[in-house]
Amino acid sequence: MTKQFKGLAEDADLRRADSLAREIFSDIANKWALLIIEALGERTLRFSEVRQGVEGISHKMLTQNLRLLERNGMVERTVYPTVPPRVEYTLTEAGQALRATVDAMCDWTQRYLGHIEASRDRFEAGRRTPDA
Repeated sequence: MTKQFKGLAEDADLRRADSLAREIFSDIANKWALLIIEALGERTLRFSEVRQGVEGISHKMLTQNLRLLERNGMVERTVYPTVPPRVEYTLTEAGQALRATVDAMCDWTQRYLGHIEASRDRFEAGRRTPDA
C-alpha cells in the first residue's frame, strides 16, 4: 500500500510545486517588479529612492509590487522606529539571484536585438500581403 501512495504523493508534490512556480512567476515577471529589482541592485533604498529609480511608476503600483516581492522573499523591508518611520528595501539573496537572471535576459536581448527586429519586420511585411 505504501508504494501506491508514494507515487500519488510525489505527483501531488510536483503539482503543488508547479502551481507555486506559476504563482511566483506571475508575481515577479511583470514590468514593474523587474524594474524595481534592477533599481535596488546591490543597494538599500528608501521608498522614495526606489520610486525615483523606476520611471513612471505610481505610488500605488510601487507599494503593491514591493509587497509582492517581499511576500515572495525577493525583497527585505526594514522599518526603523523613528518619527516619521523610515522604511528601507534591499534585495535578499533570492532577489539577487533573480537579478542575475534578469541581467542575463537583458544580455540575451542585446545580443539578439538585430535578429529580433529583422524577424519582426519580416513578420509584419508578410502580414501586409494577402494570404494564399
